Amino acid sequence: MASILSLLIHGLALLALLPALVSAHMIEVPAGKKECFFEDLHVHDKMTVTYQVGEGGQLDIDFWLTDPQAKVISKQIRQSTGTVAVTAETDGRYEYCFSNLMSAIADKMVSFNVHGVIYVSGDDVVAPVEREIRALAAGLTSVKDEQEYMVVRERTHRNTAESTNSRVKWWSILQAIVLFSVVAWQIYYLKSFFEVKRVI
Repeated sequence: MASILSLLIHGLALLALLPALVSAHMIEVPAGKKECFFEDLHVHDKMTVTYQVGEGGQLDIDFWLTDPQAKVISKQIRQSTGTVAVTAETDGRYEYCFSNLMSAIADKMVSFNVHGVIYVSGDDVVAPVEREIRALAAGLTSVKDEQEYMVVRERTHRNTAESTNSRVKWWSILQAIVLFSVVAWQIYYLKSFFEVKRVI
């Protein structure tokens, strides 16, 4: 029993040393501009960037990830969503950019998450409890990403529904004005048709 408790405490301590460094961001990328961010990684550290365009234009954006030598590791052109995972091969600053250079007028709202796992040597001898804790942490991160994706999708669909509702309302008001105008004109025309004209 003490051994299991010790393993559990050791696993939780390792989890505290190995935080899934999660950060969620929402940025606006103006038309004709790009926004870049960076993470400092060490050899064997892992980083995953997931993103989704929430609004603006065709809901697409260019994304690329470069290593410390400015070599492009991953490039995605005109995508609305994407996930890029990288394991650092060298120490240094890894940069990732969201580019809206292809758009002349539409600003884009981009939601993105960055997950990182700090490498700790000695993974060869991982206790089953530690392995389960890591799998659970990865699963929770995946669920969190999916929930954030659903929030962005719901916001996009709500904005579309509200816009459509507004257009239908104004179209109905315009139809009512036209209908009452035609009715008034018809009453006036028919009334004048039945009036008797007297010549004096």
